[in-house]
Amino acid sequence: MGNILYLIAVILVIIWAISFLGGYYTGGIIHVLLVIAIIAILLKVIRGAT
Repeated sequence: MGNILYLIAVILVIIWAISFLGGYYTGGIIHVLLVIAIIAILLKVIRGAT
């Protein structure tokens, strides 16, 4: 489950970067996805460290 969560987080960050750097307007939802992705990555790092 952790690997899938990490993969989803990486995909969300890539989608955010493409929309942000590409200049596409996606509204506020893309920032919500970015926050979810960062939380998922942090959880993976914290759980992996213990």
